[in-house]
Amino acid sequence: MKRAVFLDRDGTINEDTGYIGSPERLRLIDGTVVDAVKKINEAGMMVVIISNQSGVGRGYFTTEAVETVNNRLRNILGKGGAKIDAFYYCPHHPDEGCQCRKPRTGLVSRASKELGIDLSSSYVIGDKVSDIEMAYKSGAKAVLVLTGYGTEHKDLLKRSPDFIAKKLSEAVDWIIKDIKKAAGSKQ
Repeated sequence: MKRAVFLDRDGTINEDTGYIGSPERLRLIDGTVVDAVKKINEAGMMVVIISNQSGVGRGYFTTEAVETVNNRLRNILGKGGAKIDAFYYCPHHPDEGCQCRKPRTGLVSRASKELGIDLSSSYVIGDKVSDIEMAYKSGAKAVLVLTGYGTEHKDLLKRSPDFIAKKLSEAVDWIIKDIKKAAGSKQ
């Protein structure tokens, strides 16, 4: 079984500018995002994007538009030598009651089955309560980033995440240290 870092997209990797249905609206949060994803790759972990994209269910854009935005993100990161292993997203309206919308675990469960990921040795990084709750429900470690909605959602958490980071690069550095620490305690 493989270890993965599940990344929220909007507010964690790229600026959350509302419903992003066009690749022209995609802007990385800062200049360290590419290197952060690359560090995950170099550490031998999979990078899986898990995202709620209710703009589809609300009729703002199509699933093809989401995939176009995701492909642009893959290309931007790829130019810097960083790799996304897979994208999983929930296209449903929040009122539909689906099992894939975060904080439910449908997307991570599906990714785990399809990609052979061990959730108990994996991590979730996100900027919202729903990301942190999904991490705990799935058995992964939870990291809140204070980008996007992170600062305001920090005070809404019912349960503390394993780590709170200012941004993605700090979250990734903590994950790598946490893995090394755990490996050292097993020897």
